[in-house]
This record gives sequence, structure tokens and C-alpha cells, in this order.
Amino acid sequence: MERKNIVISRLNSKPLNSQEIEFVERKGLGHPDYIADAIAEAASAELSKEYQERVGEVLHHNLDKVLVVGGSSKPIFGGGEVLKPIYMLIAGRATTEVRTEKGLQRIPIGPILLRAAKKWIKENFRYLNPEEHVIVDYRIGTGSQDLVDIYTRTNKYPGANDTSIGVAYAPLTPTEKLVLETERHLNSLEFKKKHPEVGEDVKVMAVRYGDKVDLTVAVAMISSHISDIADYIEAKEKVKEEVTRLASKLTNYDVRVFINTGDREKPKEEKDVYLVVTGTSAEHGDDGATGRGNRVNGLITPLRPMSMEAAAGKNPINHVGKLYNLVAYRVANRVAQIEGVNEVYVKILSQIGRPINNPLMAHAALIVNDHGRFNEIKREVENIFVEELDNIINLKDFILKGLIRLF
Repeated sequence: MERKNIVISRLNSKPLNSQEIEFVERKGLGHPDYIADAIAEAASAELSKEYQERVGEVLHHNLDKVLVVGGSSKPIFGGGEVLKPIYMLIAGRATTEVRTEKGLQRIPIGPILLRAAKKWIKENFRYLNPEEHVIVDYRIGTGSQDLVDIYTRTNKYPGANDTSIGVAYAPLTPTEKLVLETERHLNSLEFKKKHPEVGEDVKVMAVRYGDKVDLTVAVAMISSHISDIADYIEAKEKVKEEVTRLASKLTNYDVRVFINTGDREKPKEEKDVYLVVTGTSAEHGDDGATGRGNRVNGLITPLRPMSMEAAAGKNPINHVGKLYNLVAYRVANRVAQIEGVNEVYVKILSQIGRPINNPLMAHAALIVNDHGRFNEIKREVENIFVEELDNIINLKDFILKGLIRLF
């Protein structure tokens, strides 16, 4: 890579954790937007593996337009039922046929995508039945000829499919870590074994002002595990106690925890509280779409730079909307480990057709506490950029094995 495309600059601002206000959000496993991202990525990974098995390589595709349309349900204490299934539409582009030495091979796109979606649902939900509660559909076209051509040019590094920006930062603040770990904990297997009444649809929102944090957590409760209002209130209290305990371990802030604040003040029946049958609010009208959820680091952070690109569902070969966000994330986390670096913000700009290891611009803005070492730090950051960009073609294997978090 030409080092002239790398720019390292110094920021003269305070780290976010030292600023007065901070906002952080995470949409959890059962949130409709998370589901849309997950189905998009599961479909891409399954299709990529099928391409590899059939023709020996991952062919051109982008399945990053998944829509989740909420159904309807009737949760009741001790039971409930889904009245209208959730509708999921996988849309995008894919290679549907390829000519090899053996002749023309047609790829059965539909069955592959349906299998991927249903498998992900089965593996991640306890009460959402993909055969009864979900309709999975697809609308897939072939890639436009110019983009497919860029994709298939025979160079070591393929050409970027688009002109786009990957964005990341590091390290996470204590507030960001709290939001991330709160959702992960509430959706952990260990927690679910102790509290099966807690559904997968968990959303966490934090606002920090000074050293105080208000943590608002929306938790869908499984109606079949809740016998009455008193049982529901007790379940909420258990979640509050657990989140408060976790917060005390993770931060020194004064954290106030609020659970399901949309409930009626004095609830009397099912419609007054947050009850679901299957674990997700998508069952009764809440919709979702790919790209509206978490960024690659698992968070939504309005006070930080963020990419508008959805990493999920894009091909892992040359789609910079996926790869540059991952590379930026890896660069940022490595740079944050350098002695003297307080905070780093990374942006990588592609140019359509340009080799993906050679962006038009790679930029890191640093907040440092040792200004005398800045030139030395700058060289270290440049080397990290070069290493990670030249390693970009190896990310595919980690992505397809599910070893890299995308949302």
C-alpha cells in the first residue's frame, strides 16, 4: 500500500468519557432490526459456503436488504398464541448461474436462503417457531454487469465495489461497555436458564450526564412463563436487580436502572405490560430492516462518528461497506493499545474499482497524552493500517465461520 494514502492527525478535544453528556444504545438479539441484520448475514454466509462447495469460490452477491414485517399475537398470562406470522423478505443481488468446465451450473438461491433464515431462528430463539410463526420470502436479482465485472477481475486484491467509508473508534467508554454487556448478559444462556421468562427482545439505552447514568432497558417477557400481574412485576424486579448488580461491577458511576417504562403505572391485565409469546416484539407489529441497528462494534453511538452502511449481508470479498468497517474496527482497537493513545477515530475511504487494500484515503485521528511521542505513535499507526489492509482478503474465512461480530 502507498503510505501517502495514510494520514494520521492529532485531535485536541477531550475523550468522550471526560465530556459531560453521552448517549449509547444497543438493540439486542430479538429486536426486529437485529433480526433483519442477522438474517441478512446468515443468508450471505450460507450462500457463500454453497458457492465455495459448488464452484470453489465465493461468487458475487449482496443480500443486505432484509425487511421484517411484524405479525400479530395474543399473549395471555400462562399462554398465548401468534395470530398472524411475521413476514421476512430477503432482497438483494446474487449470482444465480455460473459457467464452469462442467458446463452451466444453476444455483438454487431460494432454498439456500430459506434454509439459512430458518436455521438462524431455530438456533437463537426458544419460542419463535420458523415453520409456524414466520413466513420467509425472497426477491433476488442478478448483479449489474459492471459491478460483477469489477468483482471478478483476476487480481490478488479485488476492486472495491463502491465508493464508501468505513468508520470505527476505540476504546469503548465505561458507559458503552455497560450497554453492550447488559444486553449480552440478559441474552446469555446462563441467564435464560435462571430466568426463562425473559425474552430475546432486549433493548438498552443509556444516557450519562457527569458521573450519573440512566439505563433504560426494554425486556420482552414470555407470556407462558408469567402467571399474573404480580408474577410479571416480580420478573421485572429480578431483571432490575441483575442489571444493577452488573452495573456495579462494570462502572463506578451512579447508575439508575429502569425496566419496561412503557408499562401502565398500575397494570391490571396483559395489554398493560410488555408481554410476548415468542420472545420478539416483531410478533405484534414491530418492524425491522437491515442497517437500522448496531454498528460493527455492537452499539449505536450518536456522539461518535458512525457509518451508515450495514455490514450484514454484503459479500465478504469486495464489498467495502462490510470490509472497511471491519478493518477500521480492527485498526482502531490495535491503535488504542499503543502507549500514550487515549482515543482513536478511524475512517477509510474506498474508490470504486480501486484494489481494496489500497483505499483512496485511510485516516486516524488521535487523542494522545504524550505529545512528545506523537511521531513515534504515528509510525506505529501507519504500520497497523498497512498490515490490516493487506490482511483484508483473509477476513472472509473469519466472517464465514462467524468469528467476527458484525452487529
